Amino acid sequence: MTLYRPAQAIINLAALKHNLQQVRKLAPSSKVMAVIKANGYGHGIQRAANALSACDAYGVASIDEAITLRQAGFLHRIVLLEGLFSEAEVIQALNHRLDIAVHAFHQLDWLMSLDASQHISIWLKFDTGMHRLGFYPEDSDAIAERLSQLKCSTQIHLMSHFSSADTDEAFTMKQFNRLLEIDKRFQAPKSIANSAGIQRFPQTHMNWVRPGIMLYGASAGVEGSDETVNLKPAMVLKSKVMNLKWVDAGETVGYGNTWQAEQKTLLAVVAVGYGDGYPRHAPAGTPVWICGRKVPLAGRVSMDMITVDVTEIADQIRMGDEAILWGEGVTVDEVAEKCGTIGYELLCQVTPRVPRIEIEV
Repeated sequence: MTLYRPAQAIINLAALKHNLQQVRKLAPSSKVMAVIKANGYGHGIQRAANALSACDAYGVASIDEAITLRQAGFLHRIVLLEGLFSEAEVIQALNHRLDIAVHAFHQLDWLMSLDASQHISIWLKFDTGMHRLGFYPEDSDAIAERLSQLKCSTQIHLMSHFSSADTDEAFTMKQFNRLLEIDKRFQAPKSIANSAGIQRFPQTHMNWVRPGIMLYGASAGVEGSDETVNLKPAMVLKSKVMNLKWVDAGETVGYGNTWQAEQKTLLAVVAVGYGDGYPRHAPAGTPVWICGRKVPLAGRVSMDMITVDVTEIADQIRMGDEAILWGEGVTVDEVAEKCGTIGYELLCQVTPRVPRIEIEV
């Protein structure tokens, strides 16, 4: 019998599959690169890869993530979205049949040693306005010249990344048109649409779309997307009520005495905390779902516990009742908004001590 703390992350494989189908409906003419970096956004990289195996390619951040997938038997195209971090990785990329993003001239230089018997798929990454990684559009001629000097055979794609597809239509279209202009030089398959772009701008889908957060059922910041796109949360983070206690009006709760009871209050102590990945900076009032109701966090988050004001459900709640931190009743985006962050961060920071339990419903 396995014994563990009651905090659990329930991973719904059917939800992952459903969300991929929604991407297909939105971008029926595009191939889909499922982004499963950062351990599948906290869901487990192999678990996510299995559930999303109907995609056309996987996108990962680094070669170690890609090798994990290859060693697990995945034969899909795998794209290293940040490219290679050293010249030593070139041979590994070839041996494992990986596609590489190339965003700088030194990365092109690393490919000069390859010979005519070798082949590599390259995703030329251009900076169309995000100013993070990527060649400038005016580098196009120099890049084409450098590519012509390679001895190996290549397959070329173009890619860029939207910086504000969730909020800024004008700038998004500016980035899109810049990539179209760059393609006049290369005439290659193209990719720029992330989750927000997929949902808001169908004209930007092009040859490949790159969904990330929407595959996991969380918001890409697109208002109303939950209703229009019908995404399902793939993770439910939950635990149990481990203690119930009444405190009098005027009493304070938790570290720093930051929360004070305005009336006689029933507190539920829930076995989850920042040691499990629940955000320490979650403020009082952050919703928790217990007994079919949203009830507010009271006091600071501890390493292993939170306290919740359950006075309104005092006649219902019992020791051992389920408490859902996000995924049912409360979305991860609601919690993230309260914390001044985004759902991506909360999903990714669920710690290894929280068991991931697979379901498929």
